[in-house]
Amino acid sequence: MTLAKTLRHPTALADAGLVAPDRLPALERVAAQYAVAITPAMAELIDAADPGDPIARQFVPTEAELHALPAESADPVGDFAHSPVEGVVHRYPDRCLLKVNHACAVYCRFCFRREMVGPEGLRPLSPAALDAAMAYIAARPDIWEVIVTGGDPLILSPRRLRDLMRRLGGIEHVKVVRFHTRVPAVDPGAITDELVAALGAPGKAVYVALHANHARELTLAARAACAKIVDAGIPMLGQTVLLAGVNDDPETLTALMRALVETRIKPYYLHHADLAPGTSHLRTTIGEGQALMRAMRGTVSGLCQPTYILDIPGGHGKVPVGPDYLAEGLVEDPSGRSHLYPPPRSAGEAD
Repeated sequence: MTLAKTLRHPTALADAGLVAPDRLPALERVAAQYAVAITPAMAELIDAADPGDPIARQFVPTEAELHALPAESADPVGDFAHSPVEGVVHRYPDRCLLKVNHACAVYCRFCFRREMVGPEGLRPLSPAALDAAMAYIAARPDIWEVIVTGGDPLILSPRRLRDLMRRLGGIEHVKVVRFHTRVPAVDPGAITDELVAALGAPGKAVYVALHANHARELTLAARAACAKIVDAGIPMLGQTVLLAGVNDDPETLTALMRALVETRIKPYYLHHADLAPGTSHLRTTIGEGQALMRAMRGTVSGLCQPTYILDIPGGHGKVPVGPDYLAEGLVEDPSGRSHLYPPPRSAGEAD
């Protein structure tokens, strides 16, 4: 089915054949709590006949979201604890987040900001709040990088993006601006030449980080949208969330990482799924994630290797949690064999 507009309500999902009508009462309860939006580009990828479709698992709401665990939190990574002014999250000394809006082209069912985004979430920054956020950044010379996120900043108009980059361009100590987005994959037609041009600023290194979790998301249209960005001289990074039933096997994860590299996107982070409410059905264990990383090491190009990370709950920061290959003088090779390191001297080696 070819859709003309984004699906934003369970009844629209049922009309499109993506959910059974008898599920509507429960899904309406989910939608009342967590925003729903599936763009035509993503809806067309969903195989409604496959109950385990990896695209559907990311975007189609399920009754499981109504069941929150005690360990889950509305702010699992501690945004609010590290927000000195509205719209800024300053957790690390040399960089900060700038959350200019709280809307997205699609709403992921595992989103760690699911309580903050969407029509019932936080409001976009007012002009006064944006002024205060810019003043905070300008007053702190240790801030070397600004990560523009939200919400999804690339749903903003080119005019607003140009204004944002003009203002960041005027802050001398900010050298790097990074945009985090799903738009090139989920709404590739939105990546126009005008929008790409709006991302630049003299003297600033600009990066775009694309969130993608399955190789099928990188359609020909998505790859063309990413090519516009890369061909404009803006490097792209890939961010992925490890999700049960979506990408938690070596073949699927490898296919995604290779698809990113083929699109000229360097895999950057593989995120362990955060403790957002109602998302336990999509989380793996850290041990399962480490096993995946081991399976890829040595058999898949280094270009395709992201860093597996955990954002420690409560705002304590990101740490790598990949497998360890070195312990007590032994190093393990990709095949699982152990070797002494440093290796022993040969019998004929001089002292």
